[in-house]
Amino acid sequence: MEMNNEALELHKKFRGKLEVKSRVPVNNQKMLALAYTPGVADVSRLIHKKPDEVFNYTNRWNAVAIVSDGSAVLGLGNIGPEAALPVMEGKAVLFKEFANVDAYPLCINTQDPEKIVEFVETVSPTFGGVNLEDIASPQCFYIEKALREKLDIPVFHDDQHGAAIIILAALKNALKITGKKLSEIKVATVGIGAAGGAIIKMLLAAGVKNIVACDKNGILNKEYPETLLNAFHEEIALLINPEGLTGTLKDAIRGADVFIGTSIGGLVNKDMVKSMAKDPIVFAVANPIPEIYPDEAKEAGARIVATGRSDFNNQINNVLVFPGLFRGALSVRARDINDEMKLAAVDALAGFLPDAEINENKIIPWAFDPGVGKAVAVAVARAAVDSGVARIMPDFEELKKIIDKDISQPR
Repeated sequence: MEMNNEALELHKKFRGKLEVKSRVPVNNQKMLALAYTPGVADVSRLIHKKPDEVFNYTNRWNAVAIVSDGSAVLGLGNIGPEAALPVMEGKAVLFKEFANVDAYPLCINTQDPEKIVEFVETVSPTFGGVNLEDIASPQCFYIEKALREKLDIPVFHDDQHGAAIIILAALKNALKITGKKLSEIKVATVGIGAAGGAIIKMLLAAGVKNIVACDKNGILNKEYPETLLNAFHEEIALLINPEGLTGTLKDAIRGADVFIGTSIGGLVNKDMVKSMAKDPIVFAVANPIPEIYPDEAKEAGARIVATGRSDFNNQINNVLVFPGLFRGALSVRARDINDEMKLAAVDALAGFLPDAEINENKIIPWAFDPGVGKAVAVAVARAAVDSGVARIMPDFEELKKIIDKDISQPR
């Protein structure tokens, strides 16, 4: 309660967390004429002739739209666009603080997927990238797919891919401690929404072969349609559960090497953890209340525990991903954020800590570790260049200089 009161007081005192500041001092008649009329007309004429010059003469090179309909905000659910706004403002602050990206909250008063796609497509000439945020599944899958097909700027649903990137990076380092391999482990998951579904897909791409997933109707099983809540469940069920398990989360977690929760608090108890394989890894990342608290999981025998909270060790937080990822994409003017760029972010985060520093209480960098955002940005930008989606194609040394300049100060 004390922390909540502090947060309320902070937001009320400053009346929000964002403001607009000019990069250009307009303090005399000449500067007014250059920054606005008549001087700005020449800039508009130039861009009209060469539209791509908008990235060199305006802030579009560094601008990201944070788009939310308020339908799945944090663990609060469908609370609407007004209540989503402080969260999106916070996201914009993190973009700026960790990667010098100018992000703009756009909380919109519709939850119609077609209207959301139309809105983002309409405003896209202002932005160099789009971050979709807190949009409920399964609508979020359609919206992202449609926008990636329509736009030639990066579109990224952070609740899906940011979560998947940080989970896989943390898991890679956790497995270095337990001595197990991705291809040999059994993973039990609960919560097959935006984050949970993307995590499963990324784990499969990374080589995990045995994943058992649970949602409201129990273990997803392709032979039992009643366990599949939507078309995405139908798709994912074809790729997982090789043993054909049925039942509840209790049945899924038995014998698992890894548990990953992206659902609601309190779903896992000590007996479930005790039923897992030797040296179990527990990622209970529901917020604000994890599926099981770290002390309980440890008492039940968990070797490594991670949550989404900053007051415990091993915080699984997307802030390690999205600022650096967009910085890298924007700095080489990428047309997309593809799988190669996402996997590059995974490797950058997993490799940021020297093996000698990895332990049960630190499997992933801390958000304030110096250089982590830059490391992600460089890796992502290089992957964009190598995979052919970058408009700017510098060599590696020049790329590092560009990233360093864009992170440290405006162009």
